[in-house]
Parts: sequence; C-alpha cells; structure tokens
Amino acid sequence: MKIGYARVSTVGQDLETQEAILKAEGCERLYVEKVTGTSTAPRKELANMIDHVRPGDTVYVTKIDRLARSIIDLNKIVSELNDKGVSVVFIQDGMMTFKAGEKSSGMNSLMFNILGSFAQFERDLIVERTTEGRERAKAQGKHMGRPASSSERDLRKAIELMNDRENNALSVTDICKLTGVKRATLYARMKEKAVD
Repeated sequence: MKIGYARVSTVGQDLETQEAILKAEGCERLYVEKVTGTSTAPRKELANMIDHVRPGDTVYVTKIDRLARSIIDLNKIVSELNDKGVSVVFIQDGMMTFKAGEKSSGMNSLMFNILGSFAQFERDLIVERTTEGRERAKAQGKHMGRPASSSERDLRKAIELMNDRENNALSVTDICKLTGVKRATLYARMKEKAVD
C-alpha cells in the first residue's frame, strides 16, 4: 500500500500542496498533521502511521524536512520503518528511496544525511534568529509574548476589591466581571503580592 505523510509546523501553513503531491503519487492513505518537526514526541499522526504500516508498504513524503528536522530523528524514523519491512520515498529530493530489506547505496546514504543535515541546520538558524530578535526587542523595552489581558489599573482595582470582600460582599466572579480581570490572572497577581 502507498501511504503518504504530510506535515507543516504551524497552524497557518498550508498542507494542500503536500497532499496534492502525495495523491498524485497514488497514496491511498494520508497521515497529516500540523506540528513542529523538531521532536517526534507530540507527533500523533507520525506515531499512528508507524503503528499501522505493514511489511511491503511504501511511505511517501514530499521532502526530508517534512519527516524530521533532526538528523538523528530522521535516521531513527527511516530505520524503524525499514525494520518493519516498509520502504520510504522522498519525492522532491530526487525521488530518494530507502527500500526495506535492501542496503542503501553509499551515495544514497550520503545524500540523505547531507539533506537531513541541511534541514537541521536550517531549523537551528531559524531558532537562532528568533532568539536574537527576541533579545534585541527586550533590550529595546518592547513587550514579548501575548499582550496583557488586563491593565494594571484594573488589576489593582480587582485586588483592592478582593482584599475588601468582607465589606463589599462581592464574589470573585463579580469582581472579575466588574473589572474585566480574568480569575487566573487575579489569583496569580495576588499570589505574587503575598510572596512580596
């Protein structure tokens, strides 16, 4: 059976192109997910595919970096599939094929590891640039992460009302509705204040 595996890293990315390529190759079953390729741990569809493939199946992937971004994970996944009697084909990387039960040619292994290393290198560069940008933004005093859900003024008012609940008879729900502060944010801030 021809089986296709497609992956993108983020929810905003498009899987349609990969799916179209895999269907054009004749894949009868597709495993598709939107998750980072830097780790195999959270990749449920990859795990499902590995569990469900049978000897004689062939797994098609559009490019090496869609299967893994780490050379170690890449070799591990391909070896695991080959050990189960499953061949692996990387369509856009020169139709590179790793057939189950056959020793790969030296040139094929070299190219595979070079392309896998480039995928890992590219991922490392992205992480490095992102980290540098984040550090530069912090140094310039820019806020990183999600914007605060409540203003400091609203938080102070909510804490004041919480501290004075004996006199105002407001519940926590009432205070949150009145000030617009989320319950978790309020409790977290009160905990911080208690530690101070």
